[in-house]
Amino acid sequence: MHYLIPFLVILAFIYLPQFWVQSVLRRYNRKPEPNFPGTGAELARHLLDKLNLNEVKVEKTDIGDHYDPMSKTVRLTADKFEGKTLTAITVAAHEVSHAIQHGMGQPLFQFRTRLASFTVISQKLGSFLLFAAPFLGLLTRSPSGAVISIVAAVMIMGTGLLVNLITLPVELDASFNKALPLLKSGYLEKAQYKPAERILKAAALTYFAGSLAGLLNFWRWLSVIRR
Repeated sequence: MHYLIPFLVILAFIYLPQFWVQSVLRRYNRKPEPNFPGTGAELARHLLDKLNLNEVKVEKTDIGDHYDPMSKTVRLTADKFEGKTLTAITVAAHEVSHAIQHGMGQPLFQFRTRLASFTVISQKLGSFLLFAAPFLGLLTRSPSGAVISIVAAVMIMGTGLLVNLITLPVELDASFNKALPLLKSGYLEKAQYKPAERILKAAALTYFAGSLAGLLNFWRWLSVIRR
């Protein structure tokens, strides 16, 4: 019984941020706002053109809202791309802000982009090592298979977690130093400022909240490998 409370505290620390992020985004994504003349996609296109980022494209996606620096594309899920809700407009501005960071050549954004590219390679190599580990263990008749499996787990999941943690200051900058001033420059009514700030905080914490759950899976995977 005395282990239950610490266990519940750990679970709350891991999963409550995710729950809060999703609940905020859903709360302001239910009905169109009458003062928004365009959709999230139309606002994104308008802001990009206004900021002379005409080469950046705006596309619909089904894998989550994000900015792709490789193809210079702002991608929005269908509800944000087609919606006129406060969430749709605010998230669109947040993703445009990453294009602004890219255009400005901000060092931390560039570092995150390079690290994300390395992560893709690392995860592919880790997957190969995880597949090969049992065979290497049989061939060498040593515990090296378990060691390789642990290295593979770090390469597959650990590098992704590292990117998500480094992402936080980049996300906060996009939300509050770029998107919020843009939105307050004539796109929001004053009554929408506070809700927009909540949405921008949720948008900034999306990857961080996901990384907490990923951390639990990471340690669970390592514990299974060690056995």
